[in-house]
Amino acid sequence: LKRHADLPNPRQVCAALTRGTKNLTKVETRQKWAAGATTKGKLVDFAWQMKKDGLSERTIYTYGKLLEWLIKKGANLADPESIKEILALEEKWSQGTKHQAVQAYSKYVKVNGLEWRKPKYKPNRKKPFIPLEKELDALIASCGRKTSTTLQLLKETGMRIGEALTLEWIDIDQERNAITVNHPEKNGELRQIPVSGKLIAMLNRLPKKHKRVLGNITRSGAGASFYLQRKRAAAKLGNPRIRRISFHTFRHWKATMEYHRTKDILYVMRLLGHKNINTTLLYTQLVTFKSDEWICKRVQTNEEEDALIEAGFNLVRYDLERKEAIYRKRK
Repeated sequence: LKRHADLPNPRQVCAALTRGTKNLTKVETRQKWAAGATTKGKLVDFAWQMKKDGLSERTIYTYGKLLEWLIKKGANLADPESIKEILALEEKWSQGTKHQAVQAYSKYVKVNGLEWRKPKYKPNRKKPFIPLEKELDALIASCGRKTSTTLQLLKETGMRIGEALTLEWIDIDQERNAITVNHPEKNGELRQIPVSGKLIAMLNRLPKKHKRVLGNITRSGAGASFYLQRKRAAAKLGNPRIRRISFHTFRHWKATMEYHRTKDILYVMRLLGHKNINTTLLYTQLVTFKSDEWICKRVQTNEEEDALIEAGFNLVRYDLERKEAIYRKRK
């Protein structure tokens, strides 16, 4: 039978439907792209406002990342209730991460003239992992030249990794064996820290192609390299505790050891660059040291004394009968 002239051609119908579907898809794609571009633009504006408000680069980065994660999980930044729903349903985030997300969105709300009732998430502060010094030294020895120098710098100064990455050659006083932190993070204090000749020698072995000591490496780049080398070191040394060591572990370790050595919390506060002593108290952990956790050395010559001092040993007493100086340091 011939097709009736008034009936539509099936091929034409299919073609029309296909064109309609493609056009609809294009429209939806453009709408999604426009929405995404608008959201991205708002995040850029938000980051710029935080910059103008004097927030640190680290804070700007962290707040931006948290808001991006909320958007990926389906939150609408213009709808505070959607933020609350995402946080309430998210099971993988800790209370501390949710607290940070609330802080980030609260800043976003303030910048964009919105209003919301903040949900209450209280971060549970865990006692930080404090490794033995020999574990830190083993990790440092297992890493490449640049990473090992970075870790030795963190160990001796208690710097944050961001402060270490912004350290410049002019900040190093090689005559006095001291390093000045001229770019403190988190609105910290400027400070000068004495270091060992060993660290100065390690720093001098680095190429001086940039104004910064560690070059133009980013925080994420430094972290990726460190995590890979840490994993290899833990496997090579057969010590899984090595994998628990982070950049910030060196800061906790330095604060804890200096407090137990001096019992001077104000000194530790100045060393870390804190403005609030309550912040310093979070870093000084009550670690119980046993008598067998000390390494003791006896020396008779000035050269031997210099070597022990550079290795971190402290004078205990002088034996007049044997004419020997007794030094010790924690394992």
